[in-house]
Order: sequence, then structure tokens, then C-alpha cells
Amino acid sequence: MQITDVEVVPVDLALRLPYRAAYHSEPIDSVTVVFVRVETQQGREAWGCAAFDPAITGETEEAVVAACRSCAERARDLNPLNIEFALDELAALTEGTPSALCAFDLAFHDLFGLAAGMPLYRLLGGYRGRIQTSITISVAPLDETVELARQRADQGFRILKIKGGLNPEEDVRRVRAIHDTLPRFTLRLDADQGYTVEQALDVARALEGKLEMLEQPTIADDLDALHRVTKLSPVPILADESVLHPSSALEVAQRRAADGMSVKLTACGGLRCARQINTIARTAHMATMVSCVHEPALLTAAGLSFALGSPNVEYGDLDGHLDLIGDPTVPGFRLEEGWLIATDVPGLGCTVDL
Repeated sequence: MQITDVEVVPVDLALRLPYRAAYHSEPIDSVTVVFVRVETQQGREAWGCAAFDPAITGETEEAVVAACRSCAERARDLNPLNIEFALDELAALTEGTPSALCAFDLAFHDLFGLAAGMPLYRLLGGYRGRIQTSITISVAPLDETVELARQRADQGFRILKIKGGLNPEEDVRRVRAIHDTLPRFTLRLDADQGYTVEQALDVARALEGKLEMLEQPTIADDLDALHRVTKLSPVPILADESVLHPSSALEVAQRRAADGMSVKLTACGGLRCARQINTIARTAHMATMVSCVHEPALLTAAGLSFALGSPNVEYGDLDGHLDLIGDPTVPGFRLEEGWLIATDVPGLGCTVDL
């Protein structure tokens, strides 16, 4: 298959609700993403997308756009169906910008599905056809937190992921308040590296029986601290920012530093790297959660394809597209009562109106 044209298109998208997290000094009200359109000699058109959070990967818009344009030039000489070789070639051009590699990873996998005439989730394993997703409640005062939780409940969601990490005692109060208001809901707490070991254990013990999991309670690069929390916590611990690529996943698994791993496609470099991380987790008998940043539905479709392909992906956290205004993606998947449901549209199943 011959690539004839590659287009790189940065897009600014506003958020319906300002997003607040422990690692952001100010609320986030907009994001920049980079769409990649790949056209082949056979007349097929595929799409990829780079979305990034500088606080997680250190990427900048300028670096991501530059890397995507370098990849666009190199991609014209590659057969995208030779995915391993093609992505190895592009990996050298995207050091420090995993979201750029992810954009081309998605486009090549989209072409793979289009060429096969099959939805990507089936080509990746087809273990299931749907997965329930959480939706995020960002850092907010207690009353606002409860109101946001009620609003998400009215939208049909039954799993809530509460952002925390700034004040452990306040986090406990917020989770308890949501639990009292919505006692049958599944609650997750993401501390975003904000706790000490002692604070993490205090929070876990205070919320035992109310939390499904506690995500990344301690600093990402301190696996000794994460291991100590995991060993003593009555609540399952998931590593998130500690797992940004397969080598870090292997270290987390070897040290039993967590009970599971959270994978963001755009932070690790795409489906190829995400599947490697999931294989490591599965071999170590650790659960995988597929997660996201603020990202268009095209990336959600890729995360969904990954999640549906493997029995080891036990948790879905794919809400990054829901608060974006003007997302040009026309998704093929459906969202019903908090469940993401695949359809049998070939490839990623999305079109992009740009």
C-alpha cells in the first residue's frame, strides 16, 4: 500500500467545563490536538490524532506539530501495512513526543482495518463488544463535587472517577459525600501523585469499602513509595503516570509496585505500545485500565478498540471526548448509559470533518 498524501492539522478545542487537577496550577479550559490525515494510492483515507497533557509527558504544541510533520515526510516512503517496521522508522523521529507517534500509529491501524474490511477491535482480539467507562469529576469544593456527580448520574454514568491529590482529608470528605448521595455507584479516586505514603494509606483505610481503586497516590518515579502503599493498602492501587512506556511497565510489574496499570494511548505512543504494556500486565497477573487525556472521539475509538480486544483490560476510563466543544470526529461507536459500544464499521470506525 502506497501513501500519497499526509496532512497535519492542529486544532484548538474548548472544554464545556474547566478541568482542575492536582498537577495543574490553573484550570484548563481548552486543549490543542493535532489531526493526521493519511491518503493512499488505493483511495483510502485514514485518520490519527495527537493529544497531550504537558504535565504528564512534557510535550509542547510546537514539538508535537514538528514531529508530526517530520513523520509525514517519512511516511510517504513507508508501507503502512508493515506496521512494526513503519512505526519503528517513525519512533526515531518522535523521541520526546509520544503523542505524535500515537497519531501515526492510529492512522496505520485504521488503514489496516480498512484494508481488511473489519473493525479494528476485532483485529486486535475481539474479546467483547462493549465496556463501561467512568467519567471524571475534577478537583472542586465539596458541594460542587456532589453537584457534578449528580449531573453525571443524570447523564447515565454509574462509575465516577474523582480527581484529588491536593488535600487528603478533603478528598476523603468528597468521596464520602458522593458515596452518601449515590451509594450504589462505583467510585475511583485519582490522587495524581499528590500523597505521601502515610497520606495514601490513611485515605485508603478511611475509604475502604467505598473505593474500587486508588490511582497513582504517590510520585510517579518513586516506585518504592508506590510499592509500600500497594503492600499495605486495603484498596487496590493502580499505577498511571508511573507507566508511560513498556520499560516502565516492566519495572512496575517486576517490583509488584501496584495491583494494576493504567494505559493512555497518547502518552505511551499508540496501540502498539499499549498492547505491549497490557501483555506485561497480563503476564504479571495485573489488571489493565485504558485511560485518556482530553482527546477527540477518534482517540476514544482507538482506546475502545484496544480495550475490547483483551480480557485483561478490566477497567474503562474513556471520557476524554465528552466535554470537548467542536470535536470534528464523527464516531462510529455508541455511548449508552455509560457503556461504550462498538459497531462493525471497518478500521477505527470514525470520520473526521475538517
